[in-house]
This record gives sequence, structure tokens and C-alpha cells, in this order.
Amino acid sequence: MAKNPNFPEAGNLPTGYAHCRSSDSFTGYQYHHPSKMSNSHPLRPYTAVGEIDHVHILSEHIGALMNGEDYSDVIFIVEKKRFPAHRVILAARCHYFRALLYGGMRESQPEAEIPLQDTTAEAFTMLLKYIYTGRATLRDEKEEVLLDFLSLAHKYGFPELEDSTSEYLCTILNIQNVCMTFDVASLYSLPKLTFMCCMFMDRNAQEVLSSEGFLSLSKAALLSIVLRDSFAAPEKDIFQALMNWCKHNPKENHADIMQAVRLPLMSLTELLNVVRPSGLLSPDAILDAIKIRSESRDMDLNYRGMLIPGENIATMKYGAQVVKGELKSALLDGDTQNYDLDHGFSRHPINDDCRSGIEIKLGQPSIINHIRILLWDRDSRSYSYYIEVSMDELDWIRVIDHSKYLCRSWQNLYFPARVCRYIRIVGTHNTVNKVFHIVAFECMFTNKSFTLEKGLIVPTENVATIADCASVIEGVSRSRNALLNGDTKNYDWDSGYTCHQLGSGAIVVQLAQPYMIGSIRLLLWDCDDRSYSYYIEVSTNQQQWTMVVDRTKISCKYSIRKVSMVFINKEAGITYHAEHTVALLQSQSWQTITFDKQPASFIRIVGTRNTANEVFHCVHFECPAQNSTHKDESSKEVATTEVGTGGQ
Repeated sequence: MAKNPNFPEAGNLPTGYAHCRSSDSFTGYQYHHPSKMSNSHPLRPYTAVGEIDHVHILSEHIGALMNGEDYSDVIFIVEKKRFPAHRVILAARCHYFRALLYGGMRESQPEAEIPLQDTTAEAFTMLLKYIYTGRATLRDEKEEVLLDFLSLAHKYGFPELEDSTSEYLCTILNIQNVCMTFDVASLYSLPKLTFMCCMFMDRNAQEVLSSEGFLSLSKAALLSIVLRDSFAAPEKDIFQALMNWCKHNPKENHADIMQAVRLPLMSLTELLNVVRPSGLLSPDAILDAIKIRSESRDMDLNYRGMLIPGENIATMKYGAQVVKGELKSALLDGDTQNYDLDHGFSRHPINDDCRSGIEIKLGQPSIINHIRILLWDRDSRSYSYYIEVSMDELDWIRVIDHSKYLCRSWQNLYFPARVCRYIRIVGTHNTVNKVFHIVAFECMFTNKSFTLEKGLIVPTENVATIADCASVIEGVSRSRNALLNGDTKNYDWDSGYTCHQLGSGAIVVQLAQPYMIGSIRLLLWDCDDRSYSYYIEVSTNQQQWTMVVDRTKISCKYSIRKVSMVFINKEAGITYHAEHTVALLQSQSWQTITFDKQPASFIRIVGTRNTANEVFHCVHFECPAQNSTHKDESSKEVATTEVGTGGQ
């Protein structure tokens, strides 16, 4: 049939046009407004040109076989309900069914009927739908069915289904279902679901103890819950809940269960009037608890506390408040930008008896191992201080002691995890006046790993950075902190370095807080072939200094070598000898120093020699020393001049 020139080609139809046919003959095109076009055809997933993706059709067609007698060759019986299925589909989707149906056992026989125990018909229906279609609908099912479904996913080896079901269960946790969910998660070692259940129970401990699900926990799951330091319910409530569990599970060994109760945390009245009448604990156990309670420091008792990893709990959201100190409202408001000489900080006078301080009361006993405080830093002053924690405001234990160190700006403090309700910061020194100022306070539990020696952090990353609030307090530079900005490329004769006059002064770096430092790395100015000598000292107070490296008798420079070379021209029969002077860059401008770890807040670099002039120049400083990340820091040789004499 001839083409009609009044109509576009079939492949170039405008939007809204479609082919219009009458019987088998082509009659033209008909326009349909986009808003009125049929939506009976679902949108298909986008595919690349030349690719066909009809997976959804495949899923629909295979799914249509489910529960049908057509082509089925095996029948499962669950709760007296028959489920016809297809061996090849089950075997292709699951190793378990492959072994069961093609492993030569009784179930391998044609038309076999296989009874399945320990599951429900609802859960098995969901599993078959997933096997046949790759889909499962969870949101309309009861928790009991979902847990049975999760059990089947684990039993039959569907890890992706197991993960997806676990993720959904994490979103629907509540007081009624968390215990049975935790039991299943523990049984099948599902780490994410187990963790989320524990976090939920920790934050709702008292409600969990009084729930019906608590009585149905397995012994192993029960103990794993109540033995956690972060399961922070009153010990009396824990004891009574365990007593009820023992009554509900009379066949279990009650002695093992009662050992989970922290009797020394209970008052004398509770021990005598609640524990003793129950008969679950011996009189000796009660007397031992009374003895421990009376003879131990309060902070040595094995307290329970709230645990919220990675989140600051010194906030009004969690009920924290400043109970001692002047200008209390500023400390926990979260504003770390708007402060000056007159406002934006809390303070206390510095007394010789250290009776003053700034005290924070947390909303409830909490587990913490990390504190951050911002010391007032609008000028160059430094402070000394210590931090104590307590449960009762009577027995205090010191977790941070920087009373002999000079500190400034942000303090990132770590210590072994402690349960506490009260935190007290006591300033002991201010280099300007007799007042201690704090702009901000945060405390939390962190999972970040850290190493302590003598109560100080042993850093693995460079802490002599602007981001870590380090600063250059002595030395000359066009930019105050050029030494610490991390730029090891852009420097020349005029900028990009810090210097001091030989025989007068030094380059001094102050870290924000004391660290245990065992290595230093610096880059000497190296735009020509000059060499330097120097030494380095460290201090915690700018009064007593300890030398960690002495390179006053060593030339730190490019090495200049004379290299003899022999050139042979075989065709001319000539041998040519030449001696060249070559400057070899061998990373000697990069100085890496290691030494026994020392407490350090200040590092002083003192130049003693420069072969070019009377000034010592340093481009970059870091501590501890980091691995080389720049190509030009590795050993390499660069010929800079050639002066030769030769003869025949």
C-alpha cells in the first residue's frame, strides 16, 4: 500500500497520536488527548535501547502456578492444609528444597506428600508467594505470623528475605511484641534486629518488665536482657519481674535467674521487705549484699544507666540541667558561635580550695565515656581544670584531670565508660584572671575506639590542625596558622612558611589539650639547597620543657653529591670521563621524628643553623606523624646543575 504523504511515519508520531486500524487494512491515525488516554496498560520499567525486560510478566506467570494443581508434582501439608507445588521451582529457588526433593530421600518420590511441622499455614503461604513471585506483603500481617515467616526464611535459607523481614520488624517494635521478637532474633543470631530490640527495651525498661511478653521469654533471652548495664530499670522492679517469670516458668533453674539481680543496688528496706519474703535468695546472699553496700564506695557499685550511643544527652530533650555555677542558662543552649566577653558562657570563680564548680544534672543515670567542652577562646588565654562524676552528689570520682595542663578552646575528652547522674567541671587556673569560663558542654557514649595512657588520649590522626583548635602562638608568618593548614605544595620565597630569627625566639605550637605524643613530622623550607639544624621540645605548661629530638649537629637539607660518569663511544673508540655535581632531593626536607611518648600541650621548634641566612623556616607541622600522602615527599633525585671537566 502506498504511503500517505499527509501522515507522519509510524516511528515519528506526535504525542497523543496512535495507529487506527479497521480489520487488517491501515486507515490512518487517530488523536487521543493525553489526559484521556487509556491507563489500562501499566507503566513498564525503563530499559536501554536494544534490551527487553519483561521480568514482571515472568513473575506474574510463574506466580499463577502457585497453589494450583496444574503441573504440580509435590504436596506440602501444613496444619492439615494442602499446598500443591512444583519441585523444579522450589529447587531452583532454595538449596534446602533442592536437597529435600532431589536428594534421593522419601520426599523425592513422585507425587509425594510432605508434612511440615513448626510453622503455620499463613506463614507458609507467604513463603510460597515469595518463592514463586519474589514478593511478600508484610504490613497487613500479625506479628506472630511475621515471626513465623522470619523463621521459615531462616530455616530454608533465604538471607535477603531474612534481612528484609528483619528491617520491617525493626520499624514496628512496641511493648507488646518486642520480647517475642527479641527471642526469635537471638535464636537465629540476627544482629541488627537483636540490637534494635535491645535499644528499644533499654529505653522502655520498666514497661517491658510489666509486659506479658516478658514472662514468655526464653531463659537465655531473659538473662541477656537483664544482665545489660543499659537495662536501666530500678533493681526492685527487675527483681519482682524475675520473680514473676520464675512463677510462670517453674521448671527453670531459679538460682541462675536470681544471680542477675544486683542486690547491692537495693536499699536495706527493699532487701528485707521485698527480697527476703520471696524465699528465692538465701539469707547469706542478702547479708553479703548489705555488707557490700555498706563497705563500698557508692561509685564502685555496679549501677545501671541509660545508653544512647552517639547522641549528646546533656540537653533539655533528655532532662539535663545546670544546677551549679553562674549564668547557668548559656551552657546547654547549643549555641557555640555567639559569645563574647559579656555573654554566652557559664562560669565560676577559681578558688584555692576548689569548692566552686559548674555542675550538670542529667535526666537519669546514664552511661557515658565521652565529654566535649568549649572553653572560652576569644583571646589567647588557657585554662586548667578537672571533671568528676557522681551518682549521689556525695561520692565523686575524677574521670578527667587536666589540672596541671594548659588547655584552650574545644576539649574532646575520653575515659572508660561510667554510669553517672551528676557531672562537675572545676576550673583550677586561668592564665588571664581568676574565673573559669565554659561556653558549651556535651556528654555521650561513643563507640569510637580510643587509647588512653596516663589518662591522656594517644591520637592516631594529626591533632595539630586548625580543625582541632591547635594554633601557632610563637613564630613569624604572613598567615598566622600557615604551619597548620595542611598545605605542603604552595610555598615560595615570600609565603607559605613560618620562621624565627636564629638565636632569638622559636616556633611554638599549642595543641588544644594534652595528648600522649610519640612522633612529629615537619617540612623544612626547601626551595634551594640550604640546610638547617634544630631541636624540638615539648611541654604541658610552658614552664618545664623536655627535649625530644636534638638535630643541632646534623645538616637537614638536600644532599649535594659529585657523581663520576663514564661515557663510551664504541664506534669512535673514545672513552669520556666526566664528573658532575648533582643535587639529590632525598626527602631530607621532610623530617620525621619518633620518641618515647610524652604528655604534650606545647611543641617548641628551635632552629640553630641555616646555611643561607639567619632565619629558620618551617612549612608544615603535624603530630603524631602521618604516612606520606604526597608524591614529592618520597625519595627522588633531581639533577639541578651540571659542572663537568673531562679529558680524552
